[in-house]
Amino acid sequence: MTDFPPEKKSKAQVFASRLFSTLLLWAIVTVVFVSGNVWAFVGLMMLASLLGVKEFFGMTRDGGMPSQPKWGLLLSGVYLAVIGWMLGQHGRDSLDSLMQVDAGFVILAVMGGFLWQLRRAVDGKNTVTEVAITVLGFVYVAVMFSYIARLLFVPDLDLAVPGAWLVIWLVAVTKFTDMGAYAVGSMIGKHKMIPHISPGKTWQGLAGGIGFALLAGCGLFALLPEALAVLGSWPMVILLSLILAALAVVGDLAESVLKRSIGVKDSGSTLPGIGGILDLIDSLCFTAPALYFLLKLFPA
Repeated sequence: MTDFPPEKKSKAQVFASRLFSTLLLWAIVTVVFVSGNVWAFVGLMMLASLLGVKEFFGMTRDGGMPSQPKWGLLLSGVYLAVIGWMLGQHGRDSLDSLMQVDAGFVILAVMGGFLWQLRRAVDGKNTVTEVAITVLGFVYVAVMFSYIARLLFVPDLDLAVPGAWLVIWLVAVTKFTDMGAYAVGSMIGKHKMIPHISPGKTWQGLAGGIGFALLAGCGLFALLPEALAVLGSWPMVILLSLILAALAVVGDLAESVLKRSIGVKDSGSTLPGIGGILDLIDSLCFTAPALYFLLKLFPA
């Protein structure tokens, strides 16, 4: 029996799939945003994080990279449940305590990873690789993306979800960087930026991404100065937009490094036309913790 290769989708079909996924995502975000319910915000972000962890271990498995997916998922699920409960229950008052939770779970990830290996004989380098990849998946996705939920409680506003607009601002700057880089790079991109990692990225695209990030960051701040007062002054908004744009590109390239290392194209197929959840949140895993610590270190 002859196996026929899967039919390649046309550009129109890819665009339609991407449009459907985009509209569905924005519909979910809009419903959560309008609800003003802190548990809805935290729950959505923790669910996205857990799905991202699941895709990470699925991707490493498909690429033949040894890991401990059961331990990694269990650890991530418990960690995200603890983080979500503390934020939902205590809000801003829990932020400092969460740093101790992070440290404790990272230590548990390492200790548990080695303990997990005691079930069988040492298998050369694979034994240590399993532990390393498992800890990487936990920290890279579960821990780093959890900072987007913490940003909900950074502004000192008398609201159920004081940082809702701050998270929207972060997502807008991050994703406008992606869109600007893609749009400008597709139209006038000529000079390859880092071809050994991502052949499609160009210096012209990077400039476009930075321009779009500034447009999103400054535009939203001009429209919502009170809701985004935590960002401080105009110079700070511009500086933060530039930093986040750079980190958005690095975050995207980080997943490209991972994919190229293990030989896979997409992290998953959860979102038609886009790929997996991890493809969606990869840059946010870098920009969310950066914005959180910058705002904590340099309060307005």
